[in-house]
Amino acid sequence: MLKCTIMTALILFSCFPTLWGQTSGKALIGSWEKVDFPQLELFRLNAKIDTGAYTSSIHCSSIKKTVFLGIPYVFFRTLDPSHPQYREKLLKMPIFKESKVKNSSGKVENRIFIKTPVRLAGEMFDIRLSLTNRIEMQAPVLIGRRALEGRFLVDPSRKNLKPPQGQP
Repeated sequence: MLKCTIMTALILFSCFPTLWGQTSGKALIGSWEKVDFPQLELFRLNAKIDTGAYTSSIHCSSIKKTVFLGIPYVFFRTLDPSHPQYREKLLKMPIFKESKVKNSSGKVENRIFIKTPVRLAGEMFDIRLSLTNRIEMQAPVLIGRRALEGRFLVDPSRKNLKPPQGQP
């Protein structure tokens, strides 16, 4: 009987490590967190953590592609004039890739992706961001599964578990 109880506990522990507070070294985050994009000079932006979305995106406008010396670039403005961190500055980044993405209403869109550093829950890593108009969405940034895999565990019932790290 004791052997069976120990075996059951071991199985439960290996299948549900968060029941015992063990997260395999992964940070626990909520469904909403603050993120920084130092290269874009954007700090403490609200981000929706969405494990149902594969890709990540940021709200942009004036998105224009160009080619310079054979290298594809994109010009864009982040956020919108009503956002406190809005700047009229036109940003230029190399295009990481272009891909079809299914948006929140199920329509397939062609999107431009950039690769830039992000700070989430104190961890800095490169993220692939699609540039899109998120004006109708609750948050200017959406963080999808691809960026979360292997780094974080998400508790959808909680918000802002990690304090903001970037500039005020």
